[in-house]
Amino acid sequence: MNTVTKTHIQVRYAETDQMGIAHHSCYAVWFEQARTEMIREAGIRYRDLEKMGLLLPLTGLDCRYKIPALYEDDLIIETSVVKLTAARISFGYRVLRDGTEIAAGQTDHAFVGADFKPLNIKKHFPQVFKTLCGFLTEDSQ
Repeated sequence: MNTVTKTHIQVRYAETDQMGIAHHSCYAVWFEQARTEMIREAGIRYRDLEKMGLLLPLTGLDCRYKIPALYEDDLIIETSVVKLTAARISFGYRVLRDGTEIAAGQTDHAFVGADFKPLNIKKHFPQVFKTLCGFLTEDSQ
């Protein structure tokens, strides 16, 4: 299985400011879309995880902006799992335009049950854990 998935995004007019630059808040939304697509590529849907009683609340978000994304830019967001434990997962993101990295970031999540109490995914959902392990980057293993 590939350790990196690629999500295509086109910067919409509504995501830009008067200067035509994508607003910084859009990156969090793009990261969410890329993360959702990665999990779907693994054969899992977020909706199904939630139905199983597994939630992944966001515990941290980091984004470093290098070059502005502009209106109508075609972007690729490369997503990988950079850290995975029985209780937490961290996703890494690279935002590319024409092969050049324009931003990079990471989101951190906890595994919790429907009651929002920490959950050991390795114990309670071993197949999900094994599937997510397939997306760990080589640097993380």
